[in-house]
Amino acid sequence: MKNIFFSLVTFLFLILLVGKSEGQIPGQIVSGLKSGNAKMVASCFNDNVELVILDKENVCSKEQGEMILNDFFSKNKPVDFKLTHQGGTDSVYGIGKLQTANANFRIYFMLKSFASKPMLVQLRIEKD
Repeated sequence: MKNIFFSLVTFLFLILLVGKSEGQIPGQIVSGLKSGNAKMVASCFNDNVELVILDKENVCSKEQGEMILNDFFSKNKPVDFKLTHQGGTDSVYGIGKLQTANANFRIYFMLKSFASKPMLVQLRIEKD
């Protein structure tokens, strides 16, 4: 019984270590999604970003992406955002749930490192 418990604790510890070594999601992305601050989220956009918001898909500049995201937030005032999954090393991804005054959405995003700085290259918002 002790061996099983020790094995389980060791396994959980290793999972935590591996999770800590993965890429991290910049805090301004989570804060921006939670507060509906498009400018804060767009500060992490790459020069060109793929946005898929509901049924509209765009590859656009950082500035255009900010305007599109700002329009989404003006129509869907965020109440809360929770990051539910994250991972990756070369390309980091995040999945979360956005609760708004109108509906709930699932958010997917991917970051790639450019000059050692993680930049958003894709952001998807779908109805939950």
